[in-house]
Amino acid sequence: MSKKNIIWLASYPKSGNTWFRIFLTNLLYESDDPANINDLAETSISSSRKIFDEYTGLSSSDLTFEEIDTLRPYVYRIQSEESNELLFKKAHDKFYNVNKNQPLFPPEVSKGVIYFIRNPLDVLVSFAYHSAKPISRMLPSLNNSKYEFCGRDNKLQNQLRQILGSWSGHVCSWINQDLIPIHIMRYEDMINDTFNTFKHAVQFIGLKKTDKQIKTALAKSSFSVLSKQEKKDGFREKMIRTKFFFRKGQIGDWKNHLSEREVEKIVLNNKEIMLKFKYLDSNYKPIF
Repeated sequence: MSKKNIIWLASYPKSGNTWFRIFLTNLLYESDDPANINDLAETSISSSRKIFDEYTGLSSSDLTFEEIDTLRPYVYRIQSEESNELLFKKAHDKFYNVNKNQPLFPPEVSKGVIYFIRNPLDVLVSFAYHSAKPISRMLPSLNNSKYEFCGRDNKLQNQLRQILGSWSGHVCSWINQDLIPIHIMRYEDMINDTFNTFKHAVQFIGLKKTDKQIKTALAKSSFSVLSKQEKKDGFREKMIRTKFFFRKGQIGDWKNHLSEREVEKIVLNNKEIMLKFKYLDSNYKPIF
Protein backbone atom coordinates (compact mmCIF):
# COMPACT_ATOMS: atom_id res chain seq x y z
CA MET A 1 0.00 0.00 0.00
CA SER A 2 1.34 3.43 -0.97
CA LYS A 3 2.33 5.94 1.68
CA LYS A 4 0.78 9.37 1.43
CA ASN A 5 3.86 11.26 2.57
CA ILE A 6 4.59 13.89 -0.09
CA ILE A 7 3.60 17.53 0.43
CA TRP A 8 3.85 19.45 -2.84
CA LEU A 9 4.88 23.10 -2.51
CA ALA A 10 3.37 24.32 -5.76
CA SER A 11 3.36 27.77 -7.28
CA TYR A 12 3.81 29.90 -10.34
CA PRO A 13 7.40 31.22 -10.01
CA LYS A 14 8.10 34.14 -7.64
CA SER A 15 5.09 33.57 -5.40
CA GLY A 16 6.61 32.84 -1.98
CA ASN A 17 7.56 29.18 -2.44
CA THR A 18 11.24 29.61 -1.53
CA TRP A 19 10.48 31.69 1.56
CA PHE A 20 8.20 28.94 2.85
CA ARG A 21 10.80 26.24 2.18
CA ILE A 22 13.38 28.16 4.21
CA PHE A 23 10.82 28.62 7.01
CA LEU A 24 10.15 24.85 6.95
CA THR A 25 13.85 24.08 7.27
CA ASN A 26 14.13 26.39 10.27
CA LEU A 27 10.99 24.86 11.79
CA LEU A 28 12.00 21.23 11.31
CA TYR A 29 15.66 21.59 12.32
CA GLU A 30 15.75 23.89 15.30
CA SER A 31 19.41 24.91 15.31
CA ASP A 32 20.74 27.96 17.11
CA ASP A 33 21.55 29.73 13.86
CA PRO A 34 19.26 30.37 10.87
CA ALA A 35 19.23 27.57 8.29
CA ASN A 36 21.70 27.90 5.42
CA ILE A 37 19.71 28.92 2.32
CA ASN A 38 21.98 26.66 0.25
CA ASP A 39 21.25 23.63 2.43
CA LEU A 40 17.46 23.44 2.66
CA ALA A 41 15.61 20.47 4.15
CA GLU A 42 13.97 17.85 1.94
CA THR A 43 12.48 20.39 -0.46
CA SER A 44 14.22 19.54 -3.74
CA ILE A 45 12.47 20.74 -6.86
CA SER A 46 10.38 18.04 -8.51
CA SER A 47 11.88 18.87 -11.91
CA SER A 48 15.50 18.14 -10.95
CA ARG A 49 17.25 16.46 -13.88
CA LYS A 50 19.94 15.01 -11.60
CA ILE A 51 17.40 13.29 -9.31
CA PHE A 52 15.43 11.99 -12.31
CA ASP A 53 18.54 10.43 -13.85
CA GLU A 54 19.59 8.87 -10.53
CA TYR A 55 16.23 7.24 -9.86
CA THR A 56 15.48 6.01 -13.37
CA GLY A 57 19.02 4.92 -14.23
CA LEU A 58 18.51 6.67 -17.55
CA SER A 59 20.01 9.73 -19.14
CA SER A 60 17.16 12.21 -19.53
CA SER A 61 19.12 13.88 -22.34
CA ASP A 62 18.32 10.81 -24.46
CA LEU A 63 14.57 11.05 -23.84
CA THR A 64 11.83 13.25 -25.27
CA PHE A 65 9.95 15.65 -23.01
CA GLU A 66 6.91 13.36 -23.21
CA GLU A 67 8.91 10.26 -22.25
CA ILE A 68 10.34 12.11 -19.25
CA ASP A 69 6.87 13.24 -18.16
CA THR A 70 5.62 9.66 -18.27
CA LEU A 71 8.43 8.54 -15.94
CA ARG A 72 8.29 11.40 -13.45
CA PRO A 73 5.38 9.91 -11.39
CA TYR A 74 7.45 6.71 -11.08
CA VAL A 75 10.32 8.71 -9.57
CA TYR A 76 7.99 10.31 -6.99
CA ARG A 77 6.55 6.93 -6.02
CA ILE A 78 10.03 5.53 -5.41
CA GLN A 79 11.04 8.59 -3.36
CA SER A 80 7.86 8.19 -1.31
CA GLU A 81 8.51 4.50 -0.74
CA GLU A 82 12.09 5.13 0.40
CA SER A 83 11.16 7.77 2.97
CA ASN A 84 9.74 7.19 6.43
CA GLU A 85 9.16 10.90 6.89
CA LEU A 86 7.24 13.63 5.14
CA LEU A 87 8.76 14.74 1.84
CA PHE A 88 8.36 18.36 0.78
CA LYS A 89 8.80 18.85 -2.96
CA LYS A 90 8.81 22.18 -4.74
CA ALA A 91 6.89 22.29 -8.04
CA HIS A 92 6.39 24.99 -10.66
CA ASP A 93 4.57 22.72 -13.12
CA LYS A 94 0.85 23.14 -13.50
CA PHE A 95 -1.30 20.14 -12.52
CA TYR A 96 -1.95 17.93 -15.54
CA ASN A 97 -2.11 14.31 -16.69
CA VAL A 98 0.89 12.73 -18.38
CA ASN A 99 -1.40 10.16 -19.96
CA LYS A 100 -5.14 9.62 -19.85
CA ASN A 101 -5.47 8.73 -16.19
CA GLN A 102 -2.09 9.47 -14.60
CA PRO A 103 -1.47 12.90 -13.05
CA LEU A 104 2.11 14.14 -13.15
CA PHE A 105 1.90 14.33 -9.35
CA PRO A 106 0.55 10.93 -8.21
CA PRO A 107 -2.30 11.31 -5.69
CA GLU A 108 -1.63 7.88 -4.18
CA VAL A 109 1.61 9.13 -2.56
CA SER A 110 0.45 12.72 -1.95
CA LYS A 111 -0.58 13.88 1.51
CA GLY A 112 -1.40 17.37 0.30
CA VAL A 113 -0.37 20.46 -1.65
CA ILE A 114 0.30 23.96 -0.42
CA TYR A 115 -0.39 26.30 -3.31
CA PHE A 116 1.22 29.75 -3.19
CA ILE A 117 -0.51 32.54 -5.09
CA ARG A 118 0.63 36.12 -5.61
CA ASN A 119 -0.72 39.16 -7.44
CA PRO A 120 0.30 38.54 -11.08
CA LEU A 121 1.27 42.20 -11.46
CA ASP A 122 3.97 41.73 -8.82
CA VAL A 123 4.81 38.27 -10.19
CA LEU A 124 5.49 39.84 -13.59
CA VAL A 125 7.97 42.36 -12.20
CA SER A 126 9.76 39.82 -9.99
CA PHE A 127 9.82 37.10 -12.67
CA ALA A 128 11.21 39.52 -15.26
CA TYR A 129 14.03 40.48 -12.88
CA HIS A 130 14.65 36.84 -11.93
CA SER A 131 14.83 35.84 -15.61
CA ALA A 132 16.94 38.89 -16.56
CA LYS A 133 14.34 39.86 -19.17
CA PRO A 134 12.65 43.19 -19.81
CA ILE A 135 9.04 43.31 -18.62
CA SER A 136 7.84 43.73 -22.19
CA ARG A 137 9.30 40.30 -23.05
CA MET A 138 8.15 38.59 -19.85
CA LEU A 139 4.55 39.79 -19.99
CA PRO A 140 3.40 37.55 -22.89
CA SER A 141 4.62 34.49 -20.96
CA LEU A 142 2.17 35.10 -18.08
CA ASN A 143 -0.68 35.24 -20.60
CA ASN A 144 0.53 32.28 -22.68
CA SER A 145 -1.44 29.05 -22.14
CA LYS A 146 1.47 27.07 -23.62
CA TYR A 147 4.30 28.70 -21.67
CA GLU A 148 7.06 26.30 -20.61
CA PHE A 149 10.14 26.46 -18.40
CA CYS A 150 13.28 24.74 -19.73
CA GLY A 151 11.33 23.73 -22.81
CA ARG A 152 14.05 24.23 -25.38
CA ASP A 153 15.84 21.17 -26.69
CA ASN A 154 18.79 23.00 -28.25
CA LYS A 155 20.76 22.89 -24.98
CA LEU A 156 20.69 20.75 -21.85
CA GLN A 157 19.09 22.49 -18.87
CA ASN A 158 19.72 21.49 -15.25
CA GLN A 159 15.96 21.12 -14.80
CA LEU A 160 13.44 19.07 -16.73
CA ARG A 161 10.80 20.79 -18.82
CA GLN A 162 7.98 22.29 -16.76
CA ILE A 163 4.67 23.21 -18.35
CA LEU A 164 3.44 26.33 -16.56
CA GLY A 165 0.85 27.69 -18.94
CA SER A 166 -0.60 31.12 -18.21
CA TRP A 167 -0.77 32.54 -14.70
CA SER A 168 -4.54 31.97 -14.49
CA GLY A 169 -4.31 28.55 -16.09
CA HIS A 170 -1.67 27.51 -13.57
CA VAL A 171 -3.80 28.62 -10.63
CA CYS A 172 -6.92 26.90 -11.98
CA SER A 173 -5.08 23.64 -12.69
CA TRP A 174 -4.23 23.30 -9.01
CA ILE A 175 -7.24 24.76 -7.23
CA ASN A 176 -9.75 22.90 -9.42
CA GLN A 177 -8.20 19.45 -9.02
CA ASP A 178 -9.79 17.30 -6.30
CA LEU A 179 -7.31 14.41 -6.17
CA ILE A 180 -4.89 15.95 -3.64
CA PRO A 181 -6.01 17.97 -0.58
CA ILE A 182 -5.01 21.60 -1.08
CA HIS A 183 -4.22 24.55 1.18
CA ILE A 184 -3.85 27.96 -0.48
CA MET A 185 -1.41 30.58 0.80
CA ARG A 186 -1.72 34.07 -0.60
CA TYR A 187 1.65 35.86 -0.68
CA GLU A 188 0.05 39.08 0.50
CA ASP A 189 -1.25 37.30 3.62
CA MET A 190 2.21 35.83 4.19
CA ILE A 191 3.44 39.43 4.40
CA ASN A 192 0.50 41.13 6.15
CA ASP A 193 -0.61 38.39 8.57
CA THR A 194 2.57 36.36 8.74
CA PHE A 195 2.16 34.33 11.92
CA ASN A 196 -1.44 33.20 11.37
CA THR A 197 -0.87 32.46 7.69
CA PHE A 198 2.15 30.27 8.36
CA LYS A 199 0.52 28.64 11.40
CA HIS A 200 -2.48 27.53 9.33
CA ALA A 201 -0.10 25.95 6.81
CA VAL A 202 1.76 24.12 9.59
CA GLN A 203 -1.57 22.79 10.88
CA PHE A 204 -2.58 21.68 7.37
CA ILE A 205 0.67 19.72 7.05
CA GLY A 206 0.00 18.11 10.43
CA LEU A 207 3.19 19.24 12.16
CA LYS A 208 2.91 19.49 15.93
CA LYS A 209 4.65 22.80 16.58
CA THR A 210 4.05 25.45 19.24
CA ASP A 211 3.40 29.12 18.53
CA LYS A 212 6.83 29.89 19.93
CA GLN A 213 8.52 27.42 17.56
CA ILE A 214 6.69 28.92 14.58
CA LYS A 215 7.60 32.48 15.58
CA THR A 216 11.25 31.52 16.08
CA ALA A 217 11.39 29.85 12.66
CA LEU A 218 9.81 32.92 11.07
CA ALA A 219 12.37 35.23 12.70
CA LYS A 220 15.18 33.07 11.30
CA SER A 221 13.54 33.24 7.86
CA SER A 222 13.03 37.00 7.66
CA PHE A 223 13.85 38.80 4.42
CA SER A 224 16.75 40.65 6.05
CA VAL A 225 18.31 37.34 7.21
CA LEU A 226 17.89 35.74 3.77
CA SER A 227 19.20 38.79 1.94
CA LYS A 228 22.25 38.99 4.22
CA GLN A 229 23.02 35.30 3.66
CA GLU A 230 22.76 35.65 -0.10
CA LYS A 231 25.04 38.69 -0.20
CA LYS A 232 27.61 36.79 1.87
CA ASP A 233 27.51 33.31 0.28
CA GLY A 234 25.29 33.57 -2.82
CA PHE A 235 22.22 31.42 -3.49
CA ARG A 236 22.48 28.40 -5.78
CA GLU A 237 18.86 28.77 -7.01
CA LYS A 238 19.51 32.25 -8.40
CA MET A 239 19.51 32.57 -12.19
CA ILE A 240 23.04 33.22 -13.47
CA ARG A 241 22.23 36.55 -15.10
CA THR A 242 20.51 38.16 -12.10
CA LYS A 243 22.30 39.92 -9.28
CA PHE A 244 20.19 38.67 -6.35
CA PHE A 245 17.36 36.15 -5.82
CA PHE A 246 15.97 37.95 -2.75
CA ARG A 247 15.31 41.33 -4.34
CA LYS A 248 12.54 43.16 -2.47
CA GLY A 249 9.64 40.84 -1.66
CA GLN A 250 7.32 43.84 -1.49
CA ILE A 251 3.58 44.08 -2.15
CA GLY A 252 2.61 46.53 -4.89
CA ASP A 253 6.09 47.04 -6.34
CA TRP A 254 4.46 46.73 -9.78
CA LYS A 255 3.32 50.35 -9.41
CA ASN A 256 6.95 51.43 -9.79
CA HIS A 257 7.56 49.43 -12.96
CA LEU A 258 4.45 48.74 -15.06
CA SER A 259 2.78 51.06 -17.55
CA GLU A 260 -1.01 51.41 -17.66
CA ARG A 261 -1.06 49.36 -20.85
CA GLU A 262 0.95 46.54 -19.26
CA VAL A 263 -1.41 46.48 -16.26
CA GLU A 264 -4.39 46.34 -18.62
CA LYS A 265 -2.95 43.35 -20.50
CA ILE A 266 -2.46 41.34 -17.30
CA VAL A 267 -5.86 42.27 -15.87
CA LEU A 268 -7.69 41.57 -19.13
CA ASN A 269 -6.29 38.04 -19.37
CA ASN A 270 -6.51 37.14 -15.67
CA LYS A 271 -9.40 39.15 -14.24
CA GLU A 272 -11.59 36.22 -13.13
CA ILE A 273 -8.89 34.66 -10.96
CA MET A 274 -7.63 38.06 -9.81
CA LEU A 275 -11.17 38.90 -8.72
CA LYS A 276 -11.60 35.54 -6.99
CA PHE A 277 -8.47 36.04 -4.89
CA LYS A 278 -9.20 39.72 -4.18
CA TYR A 279 -6.49 41.26 -6.32
CA LEU A 280 -9.16 43.36 -8.06
CA ASP A 281 -12.17 45.25 -6.75
CA SER A 282 -15.63 44.98 -8.31
CA ASN A 283 -14.63 47.60 -10.91
CA TYR A 284 -11.62 45.46 -11.91
CA LYS A 285 -9.18 47.94 -10.38
CA PRO A 286 -6.10 46.56 -8.58
CA ILE A 287 -6.43 46.41 -4.78
CA PHE A 288 -2.80 45.77 -3.85
